[in-house]
Amino acid sequence: MSNPNRAADTPFAIEVESGKSYFWCSCGLSQKQPFCDGSHKGSEFSPVKYQATESKKVFFCGCKITASQPLCDGSHNKPV
Repeated sequence: MSNPNRAADTPFAIEVESGKSYFWCSCGLSQKQPFCDGSHKGSEFSPVKYQATESKKVFFCGCKITASQPLCDGSHNKPV
């Protein structure tokens, strides 16, 4: 499996709405970060669905190497 493109060096803080679904970009190519815009087509990547169970601020991964997709786990702080 190839590595995703690093979209950002920090997470994306997003206010999510309870009951809504969000599709996180896993390839790093989307122009609508942190969400998917279809840029992964033809690659091995696919968007990751996040279902909001409550309205709150969540931190979506920007470096694309989090172990807890789609949320940030601090991986952007590790040396590359």
